[in-house]
Amino acid sequence: MSRERVREDAASRGIGVEFVERPDAGSLEEAAALLGIEPARIVKSLVVKRSDGTFLFVLVPGDRQIAWPKLRAAVGVNKLQLPSADLALEATGYERGTITPLGSTTAWPVFADERIAGRIAMGAGEHGLSAFVDAAELLHGLDATIADISD
Repeated sequence: MSRERVREDAASRGIGVEFVERPDAGSLEEAAALLGIEPARIVKSLVVKRSDGTFLFVLVPGDRQIAWPKLRAAVGVNKLQLPSADLALEATGYERGTITPLGSTTAWPVFADERIAGRIAMGAGEHGLSAFVDAAELLHGLDATIADISD
């Protein structure tokens, strides 16, 4: 089960995780309302493809979007793109809407927006489930590169 992959990986990295079941949400704003938190407290985990065929995880607050020029500069490349849903699943073992770096089938590098802080919710590898974690523990445990990468 995906939840167990997330739990085991988080534990191995010293990251405490609390799983919260919630009804399926039609939007990030709806998910935030169901969880009783601000949209900024939900961190979107996006998988991004480099031109060499490798991937990376990008973590951004729910009320922000990837700033592609800033992200390319942080990664040190000229081209990045969002892969198809099938390719994202192949790269991480998770479907879109459930993606998290925790328990990914490949431990791709993580780039996180500098605004991520405090207790946050993120994908937990399964639909209808959110993982609450401490942002500092998460970013340290994932050895994330922290930069201004969102607008």
